[in-house]
Amino acid sequence: MAGVELAKLLTNFLGDEVIDSTPVSGGCISKSELITTASGRSFFLKSGSVNEKQFEAEAVGLKELAKAGEFVVPRVILYGADFLLLERIEQGNAREGFQYDFGYSLGKMHRHYSQVFGFESDNFIGLTPQLNVPNEEECKDWCKFYFNKRLAYQFYLAEENGYVDHFFRKCFGSIENKIETILKGSNERPSLLHGDLWGGNYLVGTQGECVLIDPAVYYGHREADIAMTKLFGGFSTDFYQGYNDEHPLLAGYDYRERIYLLYHVLNHLNLFGEMYKSQALELMLYYQ
Repeated sequence: MAGVELAKLLTNFLGDEVIDSTPVSGGCISKSELITTASGRSFFLKSGSVNEKQFEAEAVGLKELAKAGEFVVPRVILYGADFLLLERIEQGNAREGFQYDFGYSLGKMHRHYSQVFGFESDNFIGLTPQLNVPNEEECKDWCKFYFNKRLAYQFYLAEENGYVDHFFRKCFGSIENKIETILKGSNERPSLLHGDLWGGNYLVGTQGECVLIDPAVYYGHREADIAMTKLFGGFSTDFYQGYNDEHPLLAGYDYRERIYLLYHVLNHLNLFGEMYKSQALELMLYYQ
């Protein structure tokens, strides 16, 4: 059950007594529950964040995705430093053509643009801070934004965590020297990105529709979202067909894919340890 003080706060806000809760599995960062009120309403509650900005950042990201109107996104009810109360999304079975429609809708979402790269505020990729607020150069230059705010920051954390040896540093130095060449020919406008789009961050609703959850939103190159879908699977060939039918990827994406995967693998190295070091090196060596 939600803590007594939190239950009181939610009861007062909802005007409806919180009387029960059921734990929900799957979350590794915070506690997840379905809470029920005296009138029979049900909500999804996350609590126990290790960072007081975590839930605010998630709420802001969900609202940004919802504004695009391309996907069902849980409605934010209330949040605080230690909790996030969301609309409960009932889950169902994927309808025929689900993966194709998912990819097609993502292509449409990526047509929601900003004038600048980044986002109004920083957020999180897992438990790691994700730096989104660009400087004057980064806001107009994807190459600078991506290297500084994504790769270089993760490399700095890897150094702090003791994972960087001479060879690792040499490989990353080569990436720094070649980043403009690696990303050459991929210039596009800043697209709305989910930011952490792997197979565990979407649900199937009761009508068989796709529901996006747990974003790490910013405006960036859409190839970064597509690359993330390749990291852990969960997306079929129909997904990529649907995407390309709506918003075809630029020539050379297959070559650039690994540079976008590198960000997430470095993040996993920093979050989970040495087991991801060889994968990070393999991705960097591809560009040597």
